[in-house]
Amino acid sequence: MYTVVVHSTFSSAHKLRGYHGDCEELHGHNWKVVVEVAGASLDNLGMVMDFRVLKKRIHAVTQKLDHAYLNDIPPFDTLNPSSENISSYIFRELKKTINDDRIRLSKVTVWESDNAAAVYSE
Repeated sequence: MYTVVVHSTFSSAHKLRGYHGDCEELHGHNWKVVVEVAGASLDNLGMVMDFRVLKKRIHAVTQKLDHAYLNDIPPFDTLNPSSENISSYIFRELKKTINDDRIRLSKVTVWESDNAAAVYSE
């Protein structure tokens, strides 16, 4: 199995509804997103997926979140914008444009700081 990994970033603000602590207040993060795509075979160029194509697809999803107040953006207008929910959201959106008969989105990791991350996979 081959795996390709791409890192991306976006910045946004949020607050966690119902949380009792600092994160209940409006605050921001410089989020780091790590996307892994796997395939058992390579294409005719010897790639699982072109890094440039993967970067564009990640950007298409994260640009909606970049420099935004997440609590105002669906689905986070009703769903708490936790790192776990953000990683799941990015995974589900990317899955629509990545998965085919040869390659599969493996996992999405969302780092909200250098020391804390959430991972979503199926």
